[in-house]
Amino acid sequence: MKEGDFILVDFVGKIKETGEIFDLTLEDVAKQNGIYDPHFSYKPIPVIVGSHMIIKGVEDELMKMNVGEKKKIVVKPEDGFGNRSEKLIKLIPITEFRKQDIDPFPGMPITMNGLNGRILAISGGRVKVDFNHVLAGKELEYELEIKKLIEKTDEKVQAIFNIFVKTKEDVKVNINGDIAEIYINSEIPREIKKDIAETIKKWIKDIRKIRFVEEFE
Repeated sequence: MKEGDFILVDFVGKIKETGEIFDLTLEDVAKQNGIYDPHFSYKPIPVIVGSHMIIKGVEDELMKMNVGEKKKIVVKPEDGFGNRSEKLIKLIPITEFRKQDIDPFPGMPITMNGLNGRILAISGGRVKVDFNHVLAGKELEYELEIKKLIEKTDEKVQAIFNIFVKTKEDVKVNINGDIAEIYINSEIPREIKKDIAETIKKWIKDIRKIRFVEEFE
């Protein structure tokens, strides 16, 4: 694969030390391991090679692979979700939580100032929060398979939409010259629409304008 290629990828991601699966696209593997979620859409994920939207260790390996090829890889922390940093473990006054009507408890996931974290402990009126990624500092094991090279413009637009918006059903896409029309039946935040449009214009050179068309039955 080369930079700019649009591909569909199946994968199973595990923590190397424990073998615990943390993410996957294969329904049968989810069922075999007792982690099947009926509300989750199990299907290959779209990837734009070289876009840096996925972790470096996986993207680097995908660039060495061909369509139909399978590979098992190990990703070091520095090429995955980073090494753990003590600077990302913060002590926050419990009053900050009370102001937001939050009753903190150990293990509770939180978002503060745009950072996702997890409460480690509560003591002396202070809350210890770990803002490291949950997979930071861990070696990861991935089983990868490139299922398809996406070449049609409308399918590329669909792929970018699916990167930002997770849906079970594909949305309708119409290409009219250098305009891409995306038909949606649910409300999508303006910021997400902007990200979709900018990504389309960056990676699909034939498209200069994007229209979001709302359709409701």
